[in-house]
Amino acid sequence: MLSEFETSTAVTSNGEAERRGILFVVSSPSGGGKGTLIQRALRSVPNVSYSVSYTTRNSRPGEVNGREYFFIDKDEFERMIARNEFLEWALVHNKLYGTASDQVSREIAAGRDIVLEVDVQGAASVRRLIPDSVSIFILPPSFEVLKQRLTARGTDSPEELELRLRNAALELKDYSAFDYVIINDDAERAAAQLSSIILAEQVRLARQQPFVQRVVKGFVKNDETQLKN
Repeated sequence: MLSEFETSTAVTSNGEAERRGILFVVSSPSGGGKGTLIQRALRSVPNVSYSVSYTTRNSRPGEVNGREYFFIDKDEFERMIARNEFLEWALVHNKLYGTASDQVSREIAAGRDIVLEVDVQGAASVRRLIPDSVSIFILPPSFEVLKQRLTARGTDSPEELELRLRNAALELKDYSAFDYVIINDDAERAAAQLSSIILAEQVRLARQQPFVQRVVKGFVKNDETQLKN
């Protein structure tokens, strides 16, 4: 897998540099709002796709198979593990979650940027596999707000709610491993910050160096031609 994701540029058969897509990894504790922020950002930033993960948890009201997640049973998930089809997978809140590697590698190879919505464990796995990925942690403004959001969602039993809150305290300890942290105290502002990160990374010099050099060479060549004339 590493050879598919190693660099942000590739070289075509004629020696020209070709842009590879950027992988954005967005994570937060359950109820942190990452899904909402991602959808808002995708509406405002063009030409960025979304990687739909697989999970063994049940769908929630309003969720559509293949849009929020691919909802599959444990046996199928384990068969996908055995076939080495996941870029990363993890057991989270007693349910399995995973990112299929084929969509990610296909989008990146085609030069398209892609966003992964993953848990903290998955984010750590992706950072190890793809060092030039961009990791973003969505931080709830307080424990009380997170509890209110999870409770208002109304999809978890008291036991599941307690587990999610207990896990959140552990997941928050990993915030410093991420490239960016967004405090989600205002959804509109937080989504704007996420969009800004994506746009800024797209124009980072290290990712554009071959193309910048090509433009600069064009200026130099034109200047030399004018001097000769």
